[in-house]
Amino acid sequence: MKSMKNLALLLVMGILVVFAAACGGGETKETNTGDGNGEATEETALEGSVVIDGSGTVYPFMAKMAENYMTENEEVSVEVSRAGTSAGFKKFLAENGTDFNNASRHIKEEETALADDLGIEVKEFQVALDGLTFVINKDNDWATEMTQEDVVKIFLAEGGVTKWSDINPEWPAEEIKPMGPNENHGTNEFMFETIMEEKDFIDSVNLQQEYSTLVDLVSKDKNAIAFFGYGYYDSNKDKLGAVNVDFGKGPIAPSLETIGLDEEAAYSPFTRPVFTYLNVGLAKEKPQVLDYAIYAMENAQTVATETGFAPLKDEAIQESISYLEGLK
Repeated sequence: MKSMKNLALLLVMGILVVFAAACGGGETKETNTGDGNGEATEETALEGSVVIDGSGTVYPFMAKMAENYMTENEEVSVEVSRAGTSAGFKKFLAENGTDFNNASRHIKEEETALADDLGIEVKEFQVALDGLTFVINKDNDWATEMTQEDVVKIFLAEGGVTKWSDINPEWPAEEIKPMGPNENHGTNEFMFETIMEEKDFIDSVNLQQEYSTLVDLVSKDKNAIAFFGYGYYDSNKDKLGAVNVDFGKGPIAPSLETIGLDEEAAYSPFTRPVFTYLNVGLAKEKPQVLDYAIYAMENAQTVATETGFAPLKDEAIQESISYLEGLK
């Protein structure tokens, strides 16, 4: 009888263990730092918000990243806006600022100084490579190839180019309509500071806040030419053409294969890195922000190619991930 009672007791205990396991089926994570004694404790699923603003160029990349992340982490809301690089830094470097700022240029000295004044620790992460692309109307069949010097002259006040025939006498003697993103965008600053060597824009240039506006304007005017990141051209190839630029070795079409910073990359003179900047203090305070940062770098190469950017090399990605893992 005693053995029968022991058997029954074991059966009951087994049922209770199975029941307890079934009730504990919610998503949890284990950590070895929870109780200070090195023993595993349970951590609840991630929740809360992640707030990102900044570059319109980087927006498609980060919006896709956020969409993918929220599919896997339904309790976290990732908000991605596109005020522009400079406008985004103003929101990022403020009390109760954003968690990330996307940028199509490096942070400026005065922005770094402001971060120091506010006690904000900022970390730069390169996420992809972009190629500055000059887009034209689909009906423009004459300016499909230009030298680097000629395409830049169109936007320079001192360039001496106002009509297509000023570049090539065989082209139409019609007024060129130059366009681009306004000063809120890092793309504008890259064009002005790096490509135009800080020389003034021509007075007739039409600078816009929204990239979608530029796409629409160029698609409706055969004499229009605009500059912006390759990704926006890539997603609007049905509406726009692109100038193949001759950097001295023949015309090069912007593409994921030609964009790169290495000397072997044919489109390298118009290539630039693009970034996201992290508020390190907020990443340490909010688990969802750090988790998103790690996720973004782990998936940066895949999302880059899906959104019109050239991916970074493995070493650069791993270096960023290692830094972020060290913040845990």
